Amino acid sequence: MVWDEWEKAKVDVAGERQVSMRLNQVTSGPGGGQADLVVHQDDLGEVGHEAFLLHGQLQKQADIAGAGADGSGSGSTMKAAASLKTAGFSLGGELETTVSVWTSQVKTVLQACAHISNHLDYSKKAHAADDEAIAASLRNRDGAAVSVSRIDEYLK
Repeated sequence: MVWDEWEKAKVDVAGERQVSMRLNQVTSGPGGGQADLVVHQDDLGEVGHEAFLLHGQLQKQADIAGAGADGSGSGSTMKAAASLKTAGFSLGGELETTVSVWTSQVKTVLQACAHISNHLDYSKKAHAADDEAIAASLRNRDGAAVSVSRIDEYLK
């Protein structure tokens, strides 16, 4: 291909579509639209912290199996269920089942809270480290940050 044909091909391609890098925005054309995900590091930390607080509150306040525990570790609800069963009430077995299901579900919610808290704390730290690494790699020879307009020159 001769040089003139190459130049014409570049112009034709450039005329068909414009390619450029866009950070934190989406084009309004085909395949684009409104940005649907915007997360700030402070938001991640706040949600993670709330999940941590919820975990602590649930752990203390939602344990009906261990509430009023005696020396053997039986809670008052389980002791009541045992007493009802001993007295011949079918409610005793149902109460035991209720406590077991409740305990299982509380443990599931506790695990979810812990997972959310840990994941968001990790994500916040990982994204901060990524930002630092990118900022450190985008420096001029004198150590000053490369401007956005200068970065855009490389993408054209």
